Amino acid sequence: MAARFDSTVYAQRLDRAAILARDAGIDAIIVGTGPDFRYLTGSDADTFERLTALVVPADGRARVVTARLELASLRDSAIGDLPVDVVDWVDGQDPYALATESLASDARLAVSDALPALHLIPLAARTPRVPELATTVLRELRMIKDDAEIEALRRAGAAIDRVHARMGEFLVPGRTEAEVAADIDAAILAEGHTRAEFIIVGSGPNGADPHHEHSDRVIGADDIVVIDIGGPVEPGYNSDSTRTYCFGPPRADIAAAYDVLERAQAAAVAVARPGVTAEAVDAAARTVIEDAGYGDQFIHRTGHGIGLSVHEEPYIVAGNDDVLREGMAFSIEPGIYVAGEWGARIEDIVVLTADGCEPLNTRPHGLVQL
Repeated sequence: MAARFDSTVYAQRLDRAAILARDAGIDAIIVGTGPDFRYLTGSDADTFERLTALVVPADGRARVVTARLELASLRDSAIGDLPVDVVDWVDGQDPYALATESLASDARLAVSDALPALHLIPLAARTPRVPELATTVLRELRMIKDDAEIEALRRAGAAIDRVHARMGEFLVPGRTEAEVAADIDAAILAEGHTRAEFIIVGSGPNGADPHHEHSDRVIGADDIVVIDIGGPVEPGYNSDSTRTYCFGPPRADIAAAYDVLERAQAAAVAVARPGVTAEAVDAAARTVIEDAGYGDQFIHRTGHGIGLSVHEEPYIVAGNDDVLREGMAFSIEPGIYVAGEWGARIEDIVVLTADGCEPLNTRPHGLVQL
């Protein structure tokens, strides 16, 4: 697959960004390299001490300011096909003056949240108004996925499902978590991802740590093992799916808890649709777990948005009263964790449709016996 969408996609996004900035009373947004920059330009360029930034005025022509030695990194992007000026600079010039050139001296500027302080502070010195975050504009753009994005997420979901389908090859008692992770890493690449963004192999007590990665622990025949894996497919859209495995019939207490977990995940999927709030989806899963007496062992939110970033908005968490809309994509991943003993999690990515949601992961949800 191509590393970016057709240039018309990015042209439409730039137009929408300018409109949303104008509606918010923002004179210009300044977007540093990272997911927001890639969303608007198709470029996955990365810089640090030398500024590369996209400047999108509410009125006027957008421009990319970049060091001349970084121009090659923009070559495969959509920038050359867009109504965007490229302003290059060399060491000794002031890139921040170039970024704010033609903007009013008292312009209201908003910056992407990934722009480092290294660049934010010099930009702020060029305007009497403290720059604000461009979150109100950029979150609105990125939260609603278009058809091309959804298709990329479908491909990512199918690819990571194929990796989970191979777990019987990799997950064998007597191997270390790190050995299993190495095989998973190779499989993620073989199944169409550009890289493995994360690999969690949590066996036995390590499964009770939701963000455990992998270690030299030897996997035992009695272990419950949490496998949470994902990464991007071109043009940069991520997979993220968790299944829980065992090597024989589980203990009765684990089987009972896992049945609760499976019902909680299904309850949240059933609630997820346009018009409900993010916190309502969280509550659907959490209520099932709490009513069964495991509330203290569900220690994280129910889900997170996904796209060019593995974690982005909307966040499926208590207190988030954002109303969900068609085209939003997010995980539904309740878990139960018994500290020092075992853990379990079930995670699918879903995309909201007109009247419900489409799960992008289709592997069985039950405790998988290998």
